[in-house]
Amino acid sequence: MAGHGGASPTEESIFDDDDSSKSAGVIRIAIVAALGGFLFGYDSAVINGAVSAVEKSFNADPVALGFAVASALIGAAVGALLAGRIADAIGRLAVMKIAAILFLVSAIVTGFAPAPDGLWIFVVGRVIGGLGVGMASVIAPAYIAEIAPARIRGRLASLQQLAIVTGIFISLLVDFLIATAAGGSSEPFWFGLDAWRWMFLAMAIPSVIYGGLALTIPESPRYLVAQHRVDDAKVVLAQMLGPDKIETTIIRIQQTMERTTKPSWADLRTPSGKVAAIVWVGLLLSVFQQFVGINVIFYYSNILWEAVGFDESQAFVITVIGAIINILTTLIAIATIDKFGRKPLLIIGSIGMTITLTTMAFIFGTAPVIDGSPHLEGMAGPIALVAANLFVVSFGMSWGPVVWVLLGEMFPNRMRAAALSLAAAGQWVANWIITVSFPGLKDISLGLAYGLYATFALLSLLFVWRFVQETKGKSLEDMTEGAAAPRKR
Repeated sequence: MAGHGGASPTEESIFDDDDSSKSAGVIRIAIVAALGGFLFGYDSAVINGAVSAVEKSFNADPVALGFAVASALIGAAVGALLAGRIADAIGRLAVMKIAAILFLVSAIVTGFAPAPDGLWIFVVGRVIGGLGVGMASVIAPAYIAEIAPARIRGRLASLQQLAIVTGIFISLLVDFLIATAAGGSSEPFWFGLDAWRWMFLAMAIPSVIYGGLALTIPESPRYLVAQHRVDDAKVVLAQMLGPDKIETTIIRIQQTMERTTKPSWADLRTPSGKVAAIVWVGLLLSVFQQFVGINVIFYYSNILWEAVGFDESQAFVITVIGAIINILTTLIAIATIDKFGRKPLLIIGSIGMTITLTTMAFIFGTAPVIDGSPHLEGMAGPIALVAANLFVVSFGMSWGPVVWVLLGEMFPNRMRAAALSLAAAGQWVANWIITVSFPGLKDISLGLAYGLYATFALLSLLFVWRFVQETKGKSLEDMTEGAAAPRKR
């Protein structure tokens, strides 16, 4: 983005306050907002441990089972599209509360869906949970960006991705512990309910915690200014930043949010009527994040590793190790994003993903095929395993958290909620495309599948190099339509 590389003097003088109590307060607020990401991750991955049990309980054919699994992604895309408009209409906190309720309802509906004739009720529960996932995927990065000081905004916004990958790990762990305790996911557990039902019902606990804590944090000051609630915005800013120069900050926010019409999708257009360039950049960031195939690792890893020669227990251990690596590498991003910036991390990650995915494509593509699947012999298996985990490392320290940080901060104030909704919806659609296409690609050739993902990783490198601009240290008020457009060369 055009403009200077750091925050304005006004921004620095306010946001570089090192008062520990204020910093602790902002961090606590960001953590509460990021809990939506935890539920996002949990709801997305909880189906993994229940797929076979759901198929058995509802006598589902492959098509019906596939739709039941993917239905949450459809709900997520719709939820993401709705979240921005709702956030602009009734507030950021309202969206968090709605998402918490949707997660709670989803846990109850899916957990108590009657079998064997209630698969459609189970699907409705999954769609409801997906709506909550979509809303959480929009509101957490938007809210955190709007309340965080510029100097630590990257670290705080990265908490969203940390919460997501932690939610994924916890859901895998809960699935494993419940299934182990019951003797199988289809076996009766507490109160006579099958174990798989408790995997979904367990989500009720973090849902209630998230909704309750959302009652304890303040509304976004930028939303309050947009609603002409300036006095309320001053109170929030004073709590987070101290009383100095609040008036100047309010004026800067007002200058970027002045409008004569209500927020709408029209905000995404330039005065000439074209969709703003920054909107396309955000949408393509979301698409590339999914098209590198990261969710193949998390949705299909057990099937993948079993297909190439590992037994079931080994495949499960590999999956859990991958989830742990994802968490650890996200911590690397949190520690470095405000020091090195967003763009360098994305470039490093794209290079790493291109190399590792190309390695996997070569190994799977040249391995002998036995019973329809490549069989990894000699060192091929360990090399593929190392490459897969290094791919997770490359993604986890870059494209995983950094895309969410950029989506929360890169758009101008007037269009942030709408643009973030569109980008997040695009991400869920891309996720769905990758999820439903992998089984067919795998049957054709694993080498082809990973070759495609490697190609998208290379394209992501070229895209970032050309179009993505650094936002490190800038205030949100510096993200104007003009500043946000790609550079002309």
